[in-house]
Amino acid sequence: MSATLLQSAASGLRIALFAALMLGPLTALGFAKAEGSVIGKAGAGFVLFVSLQRQSMS
Repeated sequence: MSATLLQSAASGLRIALFAALMLGPLTALGFAKAEGSVIGKAGAGFVLFVSLQRQSMS
């Protein structure tokens, strides 16, 4: 009984490790892309960009 449980636990751990190795980089890439657009629309650079755009229109 304990040998079967140990084999099942080892197999489950291998599957979880493989899934983490495959999905980890994709998750990090998605998170980085999502955060990039939020950061780009805040701060002094964005204020400067908007003011230059308004100045060029008038």
